[in-house]
Amino acid sequence: MHNIVLFGPPGAGKGTQSEKLIEKYGLTHLSTGDLFRKHLGEGTELGTLAKKYMNEGRLVPDEVVIGMVEEKIEETKDSKGFIFDGFPRTTAQAEALDVMLAKHDMSISGMIALDVEEDILKARIKERGKTSGRVDDQDDEKINTRIKVYLDETLPVASYYEKQGKFQKINGVGEIDSIFQEIAAVIDSY
Repeated sequence: MHNIVLFGPPGAGKGTQSEKLIEKYGLTHLSTGDLFRKHLGEGTELGTLAKKYMNEGRLVPDEVVIGMVEEKIEETKDSKGFIFDGFPRTTAQAEALDVMLAKHDMSISGMIALDVEEDILKARIKERGKTSGRVDDQDDEKINTRIKVYLDETLPVASYYEKQGKFQKINGVGEIDSIFQEIAAVIDSY
């Protein structure tokens, strides 16, 4: 079983590479954004709790996010593994994820980080914004804020996995298939 954290700043290519990894390895895609939309849309207990925090302008607590992730894992126990996309975003979430996975006799196989220079990220996001319809893909200030939040708050998660010997950096610039081959070689080494 492969449980992969695909990591990188906005515009690094995580979505593109996730699709290819899911196809090749039969992994279950686990995106917290998708989980939030599902729980909010279905009005579940976790969704109602998350909505309460969001309506107050507060971040949804890690326990609620982990609860959503755990529920998804329990629903798809027969999966060949999971690709975590956009999660964990903080070291506290990474620690909570490890504890929760251990309860299910699972662990993170590795974190694969797509490394892309900031100017290339900005250009990619702006290009994606032409077709994505996402307002935050079209506004320079919002793009800069998203990259800054990643650098300040999310990047430390890499150190957490590096200390466990589970961190691998891949150059995220180049041909999509070449980058994918590098990622697959790392996964195949687990």
